[in-house]
Amino acid sequence: MGNRDFKYVMHDLTNIYIGAKHTYDELLVSEDVPFKLKTLISRFVLREVAGETKIEDHIFYLKETDMSYQIFKEMKARFRLSVWKDENDGVKRPGYQSKTYRIHEIIGNEELMRKKDITIVEEVHITKLGLMSVSL
Repeated sequence: MGNRDFKYVMHDLTNIYIGAKHTYDELLVSEDVPFKLKTLISRFVLREVAGETKIEDHIFYLKETDMSYQIFKEMKARFRLSVWKDENDGVKRPGYQSKTYRIHEIIGNEELMRKKDITIVEEVHITKLGLMSVSL
């Protein structure tokens, strides 16, 4: 994979898509990230993790009591993950399978926690309505 794979910010009318290879510091200086999301990151997320933390690294270490967890949950953020599946998982051909998860489905999932080192976190998807619904 190239250096820029999974490192993007895209918008459409109702959604924001963020590549999970971004660090929080990179998101704060990006012109494509909405101001409210930057505010949530700087006020709440950066109190718990360093700015050079990548989103992909952060989500597997969240606890339900963390403010970052609450922010992702309130925004109804969804994370696209590619999880390695093999014969032990009941598939005929081993390989990565892509699926979208909400933050509580990641934190509470023993399989994902066990496979976190071989799971590829691709993208964070936030609806603009979900972002607007978070009160500061």
